Amino acid sequence: MARYTGPVCRLCRREGEKLYLKGDRCLSEKCAITRRSYAPGQHGQERKKISEYGLQLREKQKLRRIYGILERQFARYFALAERRKGVTGENLLQILESRLDNVVYRMGLASSRAEARQLVRHGHFEVNGRKVNIPSYLVRVGDEIKLREQALESPRIKQLVAQAQDRTVPEWLEVDRVKMVARVKALPLREQIDVPVKEHLIVELYSR
Repeated sequence: MARYTGPVCRLCRREGEKLYLKGDRCLSEKCAITRRSYAPGQHGQERKKISEYGLQLREKQKLRRIYGILERQFARYFALAERRKGVTGENLLQILESRLDNVVYRMGLASSRAEARQLVRHGHFEVNGRKVNIPSYLVRVGDEIKLREQALESPRIKQLVAQAQDRTVPEWLEVDRVKMVARVKALPLREQIDVPVKEHLIVELYSR
């Protein structure tokens, strides 16, 4: 399964803002943006005038990197968003939020989406009573996502469960902290998605 395996702090520096790709490290003094707030590479500190196309491309790259998605898969999600009724940009964000790895992250059971992806790949979660180990699995309204009992044997997961008690859960999810079960109440609205992107620029990019 293809995925980005390079230094993720470099991605934040390229976009010029925190994308919170490394969990707690992004909140510490070790954050790369805090120490070097310019783009990576030998020309990173040069001031450049960004074109309209450049702005659109940066928004698309930023959204891809936040959710950890490669180019071809992102293009498929955009095509799916176009076919759905409603606003294409909002549809795209709803699809990305509906990924199983993102739902696990939103439940508070991972410090980052990359960690949530790994937990799903290791088969630690069930959807409607069936084990699912595909991070890109799209949940639907009414689906129940549960942490499997066998997973609690892991010290790291025990730590994540303890930390999850203090995490805020989005309104479109209903989480039982005792049973570690989440139910999808509805698809998220745009105002419920705290992703710092201008999705209309991405739509303009793909409309060229």
